[in-house]
Amino acid sequence: MRLGIDFGTTRVVVAATDRGNYPIVTFESEDGQACEWYPSLCAIRGKELCTGAAAVAKLRDPEWQIVRSLKRMLATAGPEDSVLGWKVSELLTEFLVQLRTALVERSNLDVGPDDLLEVAVAVPANANSNQRMMTIDAFREAGFRVARMLDEPSAAGLEYAWRRPTDARVKKRHVAVYDLGGGTFDASIISMGDARHEVITTDGLARLGGDDFDEVLLNLALAAAGESAVAAGPDRDRLLELCRTEKERFSTATKKLKPELYGDKRDPAIKTAEYEEALRPLIEQTLATLDSALLRAQMSIGLDIEKSTVVYQVGGASQLPTVGRMLKEKFGRRVYKSPYAHASIAVGLAIAAESTDEHRLQNRFTRYFGVWREADGGRAAWFDPVIPKDMLLPFPQPAQPADVTRRYHAAHNVGHYRFVECSRLRDDGTPAGEITPWGEIRFPIAGDLRDEVLDGVDVIRMPGAWDEVEEQYRCTETGEIEVDLVNVTQGYRRTYKIGQRAA
Repeated sequence: MRLGIDFGTTRVVVAATDRGNYPIVTFESEDGQACEWYPSLCAIRGKELCTGAAAVAKLRDPEWQIVRSLKRMLATAGPEDSVLGWKVSELLTEFLVQLRTALVERSNLDVGPDDLLEVAVAVPANANSNQRMMTIDAFREAGFRVARMLDEPSAAGLEYAWRRPTDARVKKRHVAVYDLGGGTFDASIISMGDARHEVITTDGLARLGGDDFDEVLLNLALAAAGESAVAAGPDRDRLLELCRTEKERFSTATKKLKPELYGDKRDPAIKTAEYEEALRPLIEQTLATLDSALLRAQMSIGLDIEKSTVVYQVGGASQLPTVGRMLKEKFGRRVYKSPYAHASIAVGLAIAAESTDEHRLQNRFTRYFGVWREADGGRAAWFDPVIPKDMLLPFPQPAQPADVTRRYHAAHNVGHYRFVECSRLRDDGTPAGEITPWGEIRFPIAGDLRDEVLDGVDVIRMPGAWDEVEEQYRCTETGEIEVDLVNVTQGYRRTYKIGQRAA
């Protein structure tokens, strides 16, 4: 069976493929009700772990500690990072194992425990290599076969094309996807063609989403109740989850919000006008980011982007009335809200999982990836953006990696490579915006060091010409990066997968 799985910050939404239709999978909750999502929530008691609806049932049980927003942790988590005694990577894998069990035992899918589940999954558009790698690895270890990985707004673009194949309002068929989820905001500008769809550019905010709206509500509620702030950790996660529940009841008819933090008369009522005013600066950041993506797309394709583009509103957090109102204020009738905003990405992923020719999507690399190099005889450094932002990525069929090569004569006995990903570059070419340094790589250039552990070896500048070295970079359709470092002179190489966070 083929599925599209949108692993979100606050909920997982699954869509199935069914002969050109993509129904949303429902799960049975603890009280026997059908629900169109699986909560992205963990409850931990020592070495015991429960997830989803079972974790929701532990919210008021003091024996269990609550962990929310697991997906957000992936943006910065390294191999050894842990939470409440669990490595983040192991927690993610076990969460997905229990999700697979729920699909078999507590969903409306007709699947058995040994059936192959072939899935398309997604990550935020600006997700770094580590997050992409950890996500794919965890799905595979949990028993899924990962057929494709897409950026989330790209998946929403596929869903838009399927739902509105002949939209007369898009003269040149450009769609600006406004994707406000539980933990991130992404904007992608997509050219919708007859044979294929092409991502023109992307932009995003790695730490802005519905989680931050929950923080705003919690802070307002604590202040109104005269209570002091609660430190980050399981207790605060428990309160934030209660605020999320109240936030999702918010509609245009709501006059007051009353999160049940204590379950007694201490629970304060927050006027919706006060809450909306506190949210405006956050939403304005998303609008500015979308503007930036639109401007870059306009410069890229040379069209009047404002007249040729529909703004497609998706993502669970985008359903908040304040978001829709501010989008309408800025873009007017150009805004089209997905009728299933919380499931748009999952449906797009299910479409991608079918791998039909008419649903081909050309993605682009969503950030800059490069390495620091020496200049001026070691007295200065410069940043080499090996893989530039918006570089076209290969189609999955055939899955030929995008290759980039650097070749030079080495100046040292050991090659010391310090890799960086970033969201933008300054005018002088140095990394800026959201910057992620990755684990340093040491490659033996001197032949007598090729079998040595290099951690304690001094890097020494060698006199005269030294061996010729080649760097061979590969970037796959999923945005993962590998590099082969080759001593061309002596004929040996090492292969490294880029991802480990620097200490």
